[in-house]
Amino acid sequence: MTFPFHRNPFTPFLGRRSDVYSTGGMVACSQPLAGTAGQAILAQGGNAADAAIAVAAALNVTEPGSTGIGGDVFVLFYDNKRRKVHGLNGSGRAPMSLTLDIARRRLGIPADETGSIPLNSVLAITTPGAAAGWVDTVHEFGSGKLSLREILNPAIRLAEGGFPVSEVSARLWQENEQSLREASPNYRELLKADPSAVGGLRAPVAGEAMINPGLAQTFRTLAAEGKDGFYRGHIAEAIVEAVKDRGGFLSHSDLAYHSDMGSTPTEPVRIRFNGMVDVWEHPPNGQGLVALMALRLLEELERTQRIPPFSSLQHNSADYIHALVEVFRIVFSDGTWWIADPSFSQTPDLLSQEYIASRARLFNPNRASSTIPHGSSAFNSCDTVYFAVVDKDGNAASVVNSNYHGFGTGIIPRSCGFTLQSRGANFSLTPGHPNALAPGKRPYHTIVPAIATNPVDGSLHTVFGIMGGFMQPQGHVQLLMNMLVFGMDAQRALDAPRVCIGAMGHKRGAGVDERTVFLEEGVSEGIVEELSRMGHVAKVVSGWDREAFGRGQVIRVLNEEGEQTVLEGGSDCRADGMAIPV
Repeated sequence: MTFPFHRNPFTPFLGRRSDVYSTGGMVACSQPLAGTAGQAILAQGGNAADAAIAVAAALNVTEPGSTGIGGDVFVLFYDNKRRKVHGLNGSGRAPMSLTLDIARRRLGIPADETGSIPLNSVLAITTPGAAAGWVDTVHEFGSGKLSLREILNPAIRLAEGGFPVSEVSARLWQENEQSLREASPNYRELLKADPSAVGGLRAPVAGEAMINPGLAQTFRTLAAEGKDGFYRGHIAEAIVEAVKDRGGFLSHSDLAYHSDMGSTPTEPVRIRFNGMVDVWEHPPNGQGLVALMALRLLEELERTQRIPPFSSLQHNSADYIHALVEVFRIVFSDGTWWIADPSFSQTPDLLSQEYIASRARLFNPNRASSTIPHGSSAFNSCDTVYFAVVDKDGNAASVVNSNYHGFGTGIIPRSCGFTLQSRGANFSLTPGHPNALAPGKRPYHTIVPAIATNPVDGSLHTVFGIMGGFMQPQGHVQLLMNMLVFGMDAQRALDAPRVCIGAMGHKRGAGVDERTVFLEEGVSEGIVEELSRMGHVAKVVSGWDREAFGRGQVIRVLNEEGEQTVLEGGSDCRADGMAIPV
């Protein structure tokens, strides 16, 4: 299918990167060294799934402040031969011995208050799902040509031989140095020796070499023994010991149960957007429904003429940003209430035409909304990695792997070289809430990779995602609109200034007004003033704080009609990475 080479100007973009093109496959991720790990696996005959796990492991080494084997993973895999999108949910569950009442008592939450689990609390630790997710991805979707050891070898070499720390990763490391020291007696495993530093250790700076022999050994054990090498044996012993030392509840039986159960195959949720593409997202407990609801709401607002036709919209105009923000408030109010572990509660059909039409009636084209019923639109900003891989045969992997918040809890199992995630902080502590904490339950999950296919024949259109907690569905919508409505190429669609609700205030420790909208530098001052007149609390975000808008990757197919397929790739200017052709 030939893609129209139509380019529209938008606003001056803040990075300066060109699109990357390839006819033999591509990897796009936030760390070049991790990208080359995936590139090497493709060159050895591996497919997109094999390369994706090589990238995931290498990102654990090079960007441990965002991702790791102590976190969770969600995978969408596009099988080009069958033209089918598969899902794999690699998220972990709450400890079986941790109940809602125990958590509320431990945190001292009064009976008449809701409360939440702090991001650095040992109670936020859920079973790490990534290790099983990596093994299951290779088993279910891999080429069968490479062993897990061969797939993990590039990451093992980086961890053992050393790697230079990139700029954004170094900054995240430095921001979290003190929390690592406070979280775990094993903090030295993720800091750099320096006799002049406090305690002879510190976070690395950009360009310095780091090694992580403990993580290399963890990967070797996983490669040799499979899932049981992680969820049973000495790694499991170290995880349980580290959690128990901090007063936590994760047990050997919790880990063994996850090894036995494995990751969960899922049926991805799909909508057709604007008649142009089919967009695929993960079902609950992932928040993919939030992105799909937002796209459906935008279509409904256009259909009912409550916003101008897409063809006449101006990128990042006040009317456009107002529509985005109001739609995000509506869909998050629903998503943060209804989305939960489907084994515990049924999510209603939030994508039905009747429901979308009813929610669209909440939209006021002239004024910012007051509080929307159900849930809340104020969220934590989080650190994660998203990456995309397409192989020479047209298969694709869209993957998010995450510790949730920075280094997660910062708790490091002894001699293992990774931290344990804080994903349990996403549970509600309100009795009766669909997402309320319960033993063995998976929490509402922010990580959502995405894929778009062509409606006419199911062929691959785009592999895409934007990391960053609750920014992710907001980023998905803006990225798709940039490409499909505003005619941007992959790189410009990523470079364009973004908007988001909620994230920044919690990241910096400030309160978030229900009407606050954060605007990335590049949105004009006149637009900011107009949004303020509409009742929004509009705040411009610049410099390093732009990380709140997420870091995305895009690979899309430009043509595949009897010709050699050409791929176009882009990598977010807010991160250290790149799109790498094969």
